[in-house]
Amino acid sequence: MAAEDARSVKKSAGAFRTISEVADELDLPQHVLRFWETKFPQIRPMKRGGGRRYYRPEDILLLSRIRGWLYDDGYTIKGVQKLLKDGVTDEPGAPPATEPDPAADDGQAVRLAAILAELKDIRALLN
Repeated sequence: MAAEDARSVKKSAGAFRTISEVADELDLPQHVLRFWETKFPQIRPMKRGGGRRYYRPEDILLLSRIRGWLYDDGYTIKGVQKLLKDGVTDEPGAPPATEPDPAADDGQAVRLAAILAELKDIRALLN
């Protein structure tokens, strides 16, 4: 089988992906994915021999959300770090991606999620 034929074979939705496959899927350079690993501790691909990275489907979903927040919504890296710390997701009404610290949370994550959903609705209307 030729190399280009091998690339056109589809993996199952639950299959692990290499960094090059994820970079192609998200239209990002590989070095950006490696950099994000240093900024977002939530990104933890499996590493095999030689340090080769394998991303799980949930890693790819998280990377996609981070990409959207940074490139589409205009957040800074610190802003996205705060969103992830607060457990905000980009789906309105969805449960937090991580459990917020109950001692530090006074409903802020819920308010931020509602604001984010409202801003996305406004952006859709403007487009």
